[in-house]
Amino acid sequence: MAKAKDIRIDDMISVSPVGDNQKKVFEHYKKGKNMFLYGAAGTGKTFISLYLALQECLRNDTKYDTVYLVRSAVPTREIGFLPGDEEDKTALFQVPYQNMVRFIFSQPNEHAFSLLYDRLKNQQSLMFLTTSFLRGITLDNAIIIVDECQNLNFHELDTITTRVGQDSKIIFCGDFFQTDLQKQSEKEGLKYFMSIISKMESFATVEFNLGDIVRSGLVKEYLISNCLLYTSPSPRDRTRSRMPSSA
Repeated sequence: MAKAKDIRIDDMISVSPVGDNQKKVFEHYKKGKNMFLYGAAGTGKTFISLYLALQECLRNDTKYDTVYLVRSAVPTREIGFLPGDEEDKTALFQVPYQNMVRFIFSQPNEHAFSLLYDRLKNQQSLMFLTTSFLRGITLDNAIIIVDECQNLNFHELDTITTRVGQDSKIIFCGDFFQTDLQKQSEKEGLKYFMSIISKMESFATVEFNLGDIVRSGLVKEYLISNCLLYTSPSPRDRTRSRMPSSA
């Protein structure tokens, strides 16, 4: 039975999917699928994953206790050399997710939101982990969101996946065109990982393209222009796959 929680689903706003691919994510989630979401930045992959996970975690009748946000804190993965404990180190990447939570929970002012955010973490409904602190633990009754997964090598992806415990599920989010991986062997490891999960019935894969970008104005224009330049020689192909090449 889930623990009693101070903050519940009633405190959340209602979010509806934007576009066909976000609708696919909502549908796969409703079916209880693990998911691999990849594609252009600004398409809402992480936001809708966090929204759906918190919504389920905060229900009275849920089997999930915690939403874990997992990523590599720094490209070099040398987080062990940074000062402070794990909370101090994960603070490096909490800011964008704190902004997402700010949108999910409508609060009258910044002080009210700060109190809500602290309560959400104190009741362990939302927790942050880095790949440096996963070895030897099992995440039971959890929804695990692995963000920026394009920056993880096979060993890290394998470690995260094998940490999924009883009554838990996992969602990977990333954009392979934004990877910080430099070694070809690490990039090959990501492709190998995807080949594994593509054969698993428990996983659903959704690819987002430039037409799915939900940002507006200058930000959207910039993201599209950047992606089109990056995907040359076919700059007009707005639906080109962002799957890592097998060549």
